[in-house]
Amino acid sequence: MTPKKPNQAALIEGKPALLVIDIQASTFIDDSTERAIANMPGYKDRMIACRELIEAAHAADTPVIFVQEIHRSDGVDFGRELDGDEDVHCLDTDPRTEIAYDQMGFRKGDYIIPKRRYSAFFGTDLEILLRGLGVQTLILCGGLTDVCVHYTFVDGHQWDYHCRVVEDCVGGSSLDAHDAALRAMAYLQRGAVQSRSAVVDALQKTGVDKP
Repeated sequence: MTPKKPNQAALIEGKPALLVIDIQASTFIDDSTERAIANMPGYKDRMIACRELIEAAHAADTPVIFVQEIHRSDGVDFGRELDGDEDVHCLDTDPRTEIAYDQMGFRKGDYIIPKRRYSAFFGTDLEILLRGLGVQTLILCGGLTDVCVHYTFVDGHQWDYHCRVVEDCVGGSSLDAHDAALRAMAYLQRGAVQSRSAVVDALQKTGVDKP
C-alpha cells in the first residue's frame, strides 16, 4: 500500500527571496543566429516576463538576488563546462556578460551573486546571504531551465529550502530540455512548478501581510 503523502506546502513558506538567474545583457544585445549557448524559441520573451516578478518582489519588500555567470578572460575557471555543447561565454571582459540592469529594473538594495559554475550555490556566498536574510522559500526565474536554474533548484532543495520555479519565466536550451527539467524539479518538491500569475499573486499577499 502506498503511504499517504503529507499535505503540499504553501507556495510561499516563511520569508521568500527571488533569484533572477543569469539574465544578462547578451539576451538583449546579441541577435546572432549562432550563439555560444543554444536557447529555446521564445527565450527572450520569457526573460522579459521576469520583470513582472521583480516588480512584484520589490513592491512586497522581498529580497531580489541577481545571479551572474561570469568567467575570467583567460578561461581558467571554466573547468569541464566547455566539454559539452556550450562554447566560450560570459567572459569578464565582454559587455554582454553584464546583468541586464535596465531591462530587469535593478534597484539599489538588490543583491548580486557572481558565479563560476552552474549552481548559484557552488563556490559563492549565496547560502550566507540567504541565512542572513532569514529566507525559507526560493523563487527561481531566468535561464537556462535545464542547466543553471535546475542545478540551483537542486542545491536549494538539498539545503532544505522550499523551491519554486516560475514555468513561464524560465527558458531552456531547447523546448524538450526545458520541459524535462521542469518535470525533474516537480519530482523533488510538490508544487515546485508555478505560473507567473500565481507567484505574483502570492508575493502581493505577502506584501499586504507585512506590518
